[in-house]
Amino acid sequence: MSIVTTIDLGSNSFRVLVYNYKKHIALKEYNEIVGTADDLINTGLISNEAVQRVIGAINKSSNKLDYNPRNSICVTTAAMRMAKNSDEVFEKVFTSTGVKLNIIDGEEEARLTLLAIKHALKREKLQSENFVLLDIGGGSVELTIHSKDEHVVKSFDFGIVTLTQKFQNESKLISELNRQTKNILSYLDGLDIEFRDFEFIATAGTPTTIAAVKHGQNFLDYNKDIVNGTKINLSDIYTCLSLLKNKSDLELSKIFGPNSKDFIKVGILIYKSFFEILNKTESTVFDDGLKEGVAINFALEKGQLSQ
Repeated sequence: MSIVTTIDLGSNSFRVLVYNYKKHIALKEYNEIVGTADDLINTGLISNEAVQRVIGAINKSSNKLDYNPRNSICVTTAAMRMAKNSDEVFEKVFTSTGVKLNIIDGEEEARLTLLAIKHALKREKLQSENFVLLDIGGGSVELTIHSKDEHVVKSFDFGIVTLTQKFQNESKLISELNRQTKNILSYLDGLDIEFRDFEFIATAGTPTTIAAVKHGQNFLDYNKDIVNGTKINLSDIYTCLSLLKNKSDLELSKIFGPNSKDFIKVGILIYKSFFEILNKTESTVFDDGLKEGVAINFALEKGQLSQ
């Protein structure tokens, strides 16, 4: 069988991909919000409740997609990098499901996501030699600058979940985003790169959600094939911010998913800040991300795909 199952356990979400690595086709997918990093910023720990949600998601997804959890490749990111009890969490998850969690650092997370985006660009016939890739996660933000066959990566230690839970007050949140913006600008200034000719590409939940809204989709009828390659501009961002301000909680749950409005708003503000940092008016969005990158990396290691 030429099938690999990859799992991306993020700071907020749990994603599974069943992938044919010879034909390079996604066969089945599963997504669930598990809130891995809930209250992590305050306790330094992955809560038992979050662990049970992760275990439940593994069991549900394995039943729905018919895969063996023990044979999956599971990577986990910022929340587990931050948590003081990650070893304990790993043992509980392995004992309950057979899934072996593997922490990857920000650079490896960015490398694998870059593999997915380069593959997506070819698939969508949108090849670009020079681009800046933004991956907005729950606990960290990765920025990859790609030029021809070279790239540099920087992982920033803030994300949607951590900022949302640390800064309940909006003015304090904006102040923190301004502080982070200065740090990012300082980093980019040190690279001495002219970004005018670089395309701005974004992945992860916030950009894809804005793209879905632009296409008239909502949480229940999300279609990644339509979202992939969507061009997002600042007007689209302001449209979503307006929805968050003017729609009822029930309406927002239908559009963005249950209990997600605070996370979505913070994600949009982070995304907006990068438009300003990079001095861009447009961003191309892809649904492809870490779980696809892990599968493509597996195919490369098996000699089934050339870079």
